[in-house]
Amino acid sequence: MTTNDVVVIGGGQSGLAAGYHLRRLGVDFVILDAQSTPGGAWQHTWNSLHLFSPAAFSSLPGKFMPPQPGEEYPDAAHVVTYLRDYEKRYDLPVERPVRVLGVHKEGPLLRVETDAGIRRARAVISATGTWWRPFLPAVPGRGDFGGEQLHTVEYRRAQDFAGRRVIVVGGGNSGAQIAADLAYDTDLTWATQRPPRFLADDIDGRALFDAATARRRALDEGRTDTGGVASLGDIVAVPPVREARDRGLLKATPMFTRLVPGGVEWADGSRAEADAIIWCTGFRPALSYLSPLQLRGRHGHIATEGTRAVGEPRLHLLGYGDWTGPASATLIGVGRPAREAAREIAELVRA
Repeated sequence: MTTNDVVVIGGGQSGLAAGYHLRRLGVDFVILDAQSTPGGAWQHTWNSLHLFSPAAFSSLPGKFMPPQPGEEYPDAAHVVTYLRDYEKRYDLPVERPVRVLGVHKEGPLLRVETDAGIRRARAVISATGTWWRPFLPAVPGRGDFGGEQLHTVEYRRAQDFAGRRVIVVGGGNSGAQIAADLAYDTDLTWATQRPPRFLADDIDGRALFDAATARRRALDEGRTDTGGVASLGDIVAVPPVREARDRGLLKATPMFTRLVPGGVEWADGSRAEADAIIWCTGFRPALSYLSPLQLRGRHGHIATEGTRAVGEPRLHLLGYGDWTGPASATLIGVGRPAREAAREIAELVRA
């Protein structure tokens, strides 16, 4: 049985950013990562995925991401290499593969139960992200469809669907990128809840981070809500999306109302046949191991002040979206909330 000042759960970008700041503050910590190799969720994405921002604007604290030769926007494999090198450069104490099963209160400490034994800590940072908990909407007839169904997390490459009738569901970045990937060699239907809103072609992750930060500052200062990223649009026009859109290959249809054995059906009774449906319908925070702490509110949300859980001040949540810091689910955005969490925890463990 081992005791640390801090246990960080998750060895992806958020966990590494937390480790960087904890190391600088001289805090004793360990990072527990369920993955067998470095890179977090980036090592499990589809082959054509690219960042929304150039490398210099996609960096964790302390180390710039180097540019990828021939690519303005680095691909997922480049990010994996960067995260592996980042972990090595700062000699971060990552133990893997270790899966956390539950976090429990135990007097002045938190007990972290894992498949590799029990650890105790004075504080815990939860940094597991959302990739591991894909969301599928409750669409009528989903069990009746006779073709293939998969979520974003299971999609890998367009070649697997060549010549097939494919329906992509979702009007966000994942839906647009995967639809663009499939637009050339499949019979594609792209279904969205509302007409897709493309950001201006010159807007990328740099502007999105600035917008998210400006919104948080306005709210903190009691000023009018600027709308943040949502006020700009839903889809970043990265080059593959822009090309497919400009060639007239990204034409969205309204969301269908039900699935039928051979495809989908709209409210007016019209149908589209399909061999496969790809649900690009988002994710939820992967926090089941925190259930023993009984922190979830009526809507399943853990209340936070900054990154600190209101109901358990020894717990910080990092990298789950704006509710744990502006743009905290992004590479460039997680640095600031990670620094704030590490500072609060350093004060706690030294008290």
